[in-house]
Amino acid sequence: MEADPKLAPSISPRNFGFQIGGLANYSFNPFLELKSGINIALYDREITFTQPKPAEPINIARESTWFEIPVLLKYKSIRRMNHRMYVLAGSKFGVEANVKKNSAALSAQTVDFALEYGFGFEGFFKYFKFTPEIRFSHGIANLYSAPSISTNPYFKVSRLNTHNVTLYINFE
Repeated sequence: MEADPKLAPSISPRNFGFQIGGLANYSFNPFLELKSGINIALYDREITFTQPKPAEPINIARESTWFEIPVLLKYKSIRRMNHRMYVLAGSKFGVEANVKKNSAALSAQTVDFALEYGFGFEGFFKYFKFTPEIRFSHGIANLYSAPSISTNPYFKVSRLNTHNVTLYINFE
């Protein structure tokens, strides 16, 4: 099966972002708790389109600020000395608050919903708890907003989703 030369395959290179926020925890028992909070996230999302003519790829960057609200269930292991492991899973709701005007060439929705899961480690110290975790996030909502003009080079894009791998460093 041959690829259609009119279609523009696209990829999203890996980029870094930054988040800052607060947490609220509710413990059901010593091993299970509900985590939620509000995060402010700064993302620079980039998409590269490969066109048959011209041969050079087209890069589109979308710099934006998001307000994100994760709701997660956290299952913790038994504490051994001053350490314990945990897993967590849940969902995240996000609203885009700001897009740079020059990065709006690719139109996208401003509301996102994602499933999240991950694992982490709790280290207990004298005055605080250090909690690094790795969290995976997969967007469910299609963020792509089709242009009104069919001559737009991005017309053949059918779906745009978020997929994040995040390293969180929490001090409690």
